[in-house]
Amino acid sequence: MPVAPTYPGVYIEELPSGVRTIVGVATSVAAFIDFFKRGPMNKAVRILSMADFERQFGGLDVRSEAGYAIQQFYLNGGTEAWVVRVASGTPRKATGVLLTANVAGATSLTISAANEGLWGNNLRAYVDYDTTDPANRFNLQVFEVATVDGRTVIVNQEVFRNLSMTSTDPAFVETIVNANSQLITVAATGGAARPAPSGTVTGNITFPANPTAFNISFGATTFAGNLGAGQILSLEEAATRLQSAIRNANPSDPAWSQATVRGVKIGANNVLQIAAGPSAPGTLITFDVAAGLALPTAAGAATNVGLYQIGSTTTQSAQAAGTAGDDGTQPDATALVGTAAVDPPTGMFALDKVDIFNILCIPRIARVTGTGAFVAGQVDTVVSAATTYCEKRRAFFILDSPSNRVNITQIKDWIASKATLRHKNLAVYFPRIIVADPLNDFRPRDFGASGTMAGIYARTDATRGVWKAPAGTEATLRGVQQLQYKMTDNENGVLNPLAVNCLRSFDVFGNVAWGARTLDGNDQKASEWKYVPVRRIALFIEESLYQGTQWVVFEPNDEPLWAQIRLNVGAFMQNLFRQGAFQGQTPKDAYLVKCDKETTTQNDINLGIVNILVGFAPLKPAEFVIIKIQQLAGQIQA
Repeated sequence: MPVAPTYPGVYIEELPSGVRTIVGVATSVAAFIDFFKRGPMNKAVRILSMADFERQFGGLDVRSEAGYAIQQFYLNGGTEAWVVRVASGTPRKATGVLLTANVAGATSLTISAANEGLWGNNLRAYVDYDTTDPANRFNLQVFEVATVDGRTVIVNQEVFRNLSMTSTDPAFVETIVNANSQLITVAATGGAARPAPSGTVTGNITFPANPTAFNISFGATTFAGNLGAGQILSLEEAATRLQSAIRNANPSDPAWSQATVRGVKIGANNVLQIAAGPSAPGTLITFDVAAGLALPTAAGAATNVGLYQIGSTTTQSAQAAGTAGDDGTQPDATALVGTAAVDPPTGMFALDKVDIFNILCIPRIARVTGTGAFVAGQVDTVVSAATTYCEKRRAFFILDSPSNRVNITQIKDWIASKATLRHKNLAVYFPRIIVADPLNDFRPRDFGASGTMAGIYARTDATRGVWKAPAGTEATLRGVQQLQYKMTDNENGVLNPLAVNCLRSFDVFGNVAWGARTLDGNDQKASEWKYVPVRRIALFIEESLYQGTQWVVFEPNDEPLWAQIRLNVGAFMQNLFRQGAFQGQTPKDAYLVKCDKETTTQNDINLGIVNILVGFAPLKPAEFVIIKIQQLAGQIQA
């Protein structure tokens, strides 16, 4: 609003320029939907590298087609992806129920794995009272263990100190752990009562003044052990001495030599049991007390386990039965498609929460034979739903050829039976690729090429632009050992007119993408959206203008607004023209932007509508190169 002059002098006013720069959106953000062994269920998670995928979803799994596709995506140039984990059956979180220290059988704290899956059964918890307020607070340590080279090791660890069971305390266990842990969530189910500390005793254990030799049993193996001379005066000292005895009893076995005693407990028949630590969590090492260890005989003199095991379904001292984690089963069409009618949405509709993605890959639906086969009759259901969803989101769907179509005749018959699935936002690639499987001694395994091609789309976009066909000698298939079927030029000529994009193997160039048609690009259809780059640049322009013209809404609908629209949309299109995205030698030949009283009539204005017409002359790939050779016999050259 202009400043009202009240005194003699100079006044400065800043006037808006009307320039609102439209920035092109990303063009190659991929989305993958499949079964994974860990990670949030039915939630889109952004990952920027294979390392991100391994941290969030556990890395490769022989049951997951998309895991290998994601690996291929990043090998071939991909930089950003969204991953949605789905499953059928009953995926379940592992839980552990910790009891209180001073009330027998009373629940204190329920610990649940952060998300569903068998992985949660590998979580361990350790509680101690070594805090700033030992009478009221406690520390909680969480370990994730795994078997590496035949021994159990810690692969993740989190520590939370000086926690409280009082909900009004700033250090309330639920507040601190649930906001910061990547491994667990907790629920204070026992009021203000703290969980019992790990490895503590609810009775008195006395030891002879000079312990003598005794037997140590670990599983089915027994060795002689010796606590050494000198009286043991405390449980802590007993743990230290017993740990040395265990390690010295069988130093050649890592399960013994790397054992760490984290607590003790009294078993049946006066057998002293030691709960080993990270090297063998949950395993009890028993000591034969015939040599004279004096044990308590009072009822309730059992001690707590050294490490609480999340997912344990058995009752132990200070730990009630919990729930074992479960991965569920590999997803069917219902799980993959999901529903938008719930909050949060499930399946592919979990991507509703994502601002933008450009490429959708669902590799599972192509595995229709062998281990982990998808129900063949459900393929069309998923493809139809995914195509419709991609059209709504201005994204492109890369479809894998089925695992049971391995030659030209079979893929030709298959594509002929899928006429109803042809769409301008969909492309299919044949044959399948052969990749070394690191989970099976690097033996070859076949996969669909959607992840590989999504990476090539990204690589081509970055180096040449979205208007360049993701095919040709530059479109090498990185990380691909070979193709499932090596075709000839004539065979390629059979599939290309049917809009099946071929993957070829050439002696000099290796394995490359050798086709760039959408499934709407069958020669008989004569579609304007015949080529992948033409369709993708259209989607890019649509999404960029959709996001870049939000400021227009509720502006006064008249010539000043129309002029600003022409200025800003024109600047965006001119920038693409300068990059070589369109045909034509001049801007007039390459694109048009029209927004005036011809596109927006008075009736449109009355209805609150502004119409913007944007046209462009797309580049078409040189799909066929024809060289004409003629002998000259004295002809005069023009």
